[in-house]
Amino acid sequence: MRTVTLTGGRRLTQADLNRTGALPADVCAAAEKIVDDVRARGDEAVREYCLRFDRACPESFRVPDELVRGALDLVSPEFLASLTRARDQILAFHEREREQSWFTTRPDGTLLGVQVTPVASAAVYVPGGRAQYPSTVLMDTVPAKVAGVGRVVMVTPPQADGTLSAYTLAAAALAGVDEVYAVGGAQAVAAVAYGTESIPAVEKIVGPGNAYVAAAKRYVSGDVGIDMVAGPSEVCVLADATADPVVVAADLMAQAEHDPMASCYLVTCDADLPGRVLAAAERLVSQSPREDITRASLDERGVIVVAEGLDAAADAVNVVAPEHLELHCEGAMGLLGKIRNAGAIFVGAWSSEPLGDYVAGPNHTLPTGGTARWANPLGVYDFQKRSSVISYTPEGLLADAPSAQTLAQSEGLWAHALSVGLRRRLAEGGTYDVDDVRRVAWPEDLPAPAGVRLPREEA
Repeated sequence: MRTVTLTGGRRLTQADLNRTGALPADVCAAAEKIVDDVRARGDEAVREYCLRFDRACPESFRVPDELVRGALDLVSPEFLASLTRARDQILAFHEREREQSWFTTRPDGTLLGVQVTPVASAAVYVPGGRAQYPSTVLMDTVPAKVAGVGRVVMVTPPQADGTLSAYTLAAAALAGVDEVYAVGGAQAVAAVAYGTESIPAVEKIVGPGNAYVAAAKRYVSGDVGIDMVAGPSEVCVLADATADPVVVAADLMAQAEHDPMASCYLVTCDADLPGRVLAAAERLVSQSPREDITRASLDERGVIVVAEGLDAAADAVNVVAPEHLELHCEGAMGLLGKIRNAGAIFVGAWSSEPLGDYVAGPNHTLPTGGTARWANPLGVYDFQKRSSVISYTPEGLLADAPSAQTLAQSEGLWAHALSVGLRRRLAEGGTYDVDDVRRVAWPEDLPAPAGVRLPREEA
């Protein structure tokens, strides 16, 4: 792991972080070509790409419902009990996120409000490459169901031998997925975005995937909704001298083992802690069945930040804006108010990030790559739309019409002012001549102010 030391008031910058930034141009170009091909040729193109990239393609992309439900009988009772506990706690958390329509009235009778409705359909992308993620099935499906989405489909790639994980299918059955398709990669994103002969299109696509999946989601965004363009997983541990270096090392490894591109950050104000964490990590990594992936992530994507105090350390965390943040500090809850940018915050040494991955309840689909500066975890709100509701009375119209007409006139939009002015004239009990309505739109001339002159250098 690379070390950045902040002294003399120096602040962490984006240049200090080991981030690659936007998706590589060659990945985007390849993903866009696949999407365009699937959009043009449908199932035929999907089948070709599945055989090329996954080396397997079922006769029918749709997985029969009886096979999905039957997966519940293939998994162990212990797994099913754990999955059910996770589902129930994720459901309980997201139930509190559900938004309701609301309306209010002004004294003049004008009614204003918001009507909240769910999207009609959504697709959940579940990776199936390096590992199986039944937890992702729950995390992405449950909030959609809470929101009231009528059709939730899951797309996930089959293994090279043509099988799908019973863990993944059992999670789909338990979460209430309506349709499962054995398709992965950019071709799956294209299929659910635009529809094919056998895969109907959806209105929103959510869920993590590799760089090609992320690039495809970004490409189709605008034609269909997406949750986010997710990058590799990342964790930031903010630790002081009270932290257990072995536990901190294990927490960094918990993200590093996902992917060689996963990013791990250790931020501390204790100059001795990094050495102890690195020594512990060396002993732990050598015992991991995913040693190569974990070591590559820590060595190539790991960053240690040593700050002069907790305030400076918290400031550094806000620059990192991590997907996951752990606070291994004395009085950790007191630091919460200093954290502005993080996808999920795990407060205190007992709050292991993997608990959030699986069973705590909050969603584990989180903003990555510093996007926590403005983005949110996946939630019920991602599957709900809001429509503004506006209903004026004649009294309300007369109160607001003059201001609306003046603002329209300042923008030179005559018909905007006319639309309001005609109603205003009728509400006042008057009439108008359709062949002479200039003054109905703009009752008075609005003097144009002089432009604001900016200082400039003389030529």
